[in-house]
Amino acid sequence: MTTTEKYHEFLKIAVMLNKKLGCTPLLFGSLGLSRRLDADLLPDDIDVLLPREFLTDRWTELTALMHSLGYALYDLHEHAFEREGLSAAFAELEGLADFAGVDVGAIPILSDGDCSYRLLTLSDYRKVYAASAKDGYRRDKKMKNDRAKLVLIDAALQNGTH
Repeated sequence: MTTTEKYHEFLKIAVMLNKKLGCTPLLFGSLGLSRRLDADLLPDDIDVLLPREFLTDRWTELTALMHSLGYALYDLHEHAFEREGLSAAFAELEGLADFAGVDVGAIPILSDGDCSYRLLTLSDYRKVYAASAKDGYRRDKKMKNDRAKLVLIDAALQNGTH
């Protein structure tokens, strides 16, 4: 599945989150950074951040929504769902503040058609990837990719193009 196809799949999920659960998701990870940079970073999956309540008190609603879209839960700990080889995983939006110093309330909301979603600024993505470089798992497993993303982010910030 191409990056564009993954983005369109995210939009399908986001529209349902908007309409059925009254939630504005944050498109995160490589897919979100691809959108912010307008570059194909070949994301493996769809990473989405939601307010904590959807991963705790409203988990049943989120699970039902994902099932209605044809996704099956395959990793409860990671809140990850799969459909036809595509993974969509959810994490807590509030965690960005502690993890990377991101001001969650200042994250821009974008619209695409009838969908609203949040997308980090490049400065916020820089904070996230810099913090990730200190994280044990990411440092050991993803550092080469994270370094390359930091280079792209820094170049875009210097050019002032995004």
